[in-house]
Amino acid sequence: MSHSHSHDHSHDHSHDHSHTPTVTVDNERKVLISFFLIFTFMIIELVGGLISGSLALISDAGHMLTDAAALALAYGAFRIGRRSADSRHTFGYLRLEVIAGFINAITLFAIVIWIGYEAWGRLQEQHVVLAGPMLGVAIAGLLVNALVFWILTRGDSEHVNIKGAVIHVIGDLLGSVGAVIAAVAIYFTGWTPIDPLLSVLVALLILRSAWKLLIKSLHILLEGAPENAKPDLVKHHITSAVPGIVSVSHVHVWSITSGRTLATLHVRPEFDIDAPAVVRSIENELRTYFGIEHATIAVNWNDETASCSLSQPISRL
Repeated sequence: MSHSHSHDHSHDHSHDHSHTPTVTVDNERKVLISFFLIFTFMIIELVGGLISGSLALISDAGHMLTDAAALALAYGAFRIGRRSADSRHTFGYLRLEVIAGFINAITLFAIVIWIGYEAWGRLQEQHVVLAGPMLGVAIAGLLVNALVFWILTRGDSEHVNIKGAVIHVIGDLLGSVGAVIAAVAIYFTGWTPIDPLLSVLVALLILRSAWKLLIKSLHILLEGAPENAKPDLVKHHITSAVPGIVSVSHVHVWSITSGRTLATLHVRPEFDIDAPAVVRSIENELRTYFGIEHATIAVNWNDETASCSLSQPISRL
């Protein structure tokens, strides 16, 4: 059967084609402010640790240095991620945000190992600690980390990159709580082993969060399908929700970055169907039901060859 390829492609594409998240500017501001707060207090905590002789404070300053580096990396990823797509990177640079999140997860594992090593050393050999100065710096650190946590969790916080920064700050926040408890205990009892013991507890909490972040970012980097848009779910929904569809095949769903889902699929409609209308219906279902904002749909008029292909992207990357 002969088919005309003069399908009407004049349907509305006037929506925003920018793939930069609307929250990116806010995220950049939050990360930048948080970086300056963390970096500034890191220096204060290092000086306080040297004055008080507290290895816990010096260790936490090292932790905060890693956090400052992670926040700087996150800020750089947001800035680069806003760059438009070009002839070499046709999907743009948004995936750099996921790479930054993955690196954050790896650094969290490194922090856990380092905390464990330092804790073991402190259990083997006790150190003299001036509890008063230690307590003052620890309380200040607690307040700074609480402020940074509050800043990062305002508004959008679902990006892998923001989550990575938040987990780092949670680790610091818990470390500050542990330092306060340790300082109080040392002041009243002189029992210094409480410091490394609390450090191990914090390390275990960080380890759990780091594992979740690593799995999520790695899943995106490996182009895994989102949980709510697995190929079998997409295939079943399109077949049942869009009238005139005989079959759906070759379904691929993946994410460029957190919350930016793409898909490609082949559909076989009935022969007397209005193909452009079917494509628009499928686009709408993918967008509203699965949150897939960019879809490429090939229309196959038989099971073996795609004698008529329609590529209808919802938006350009």
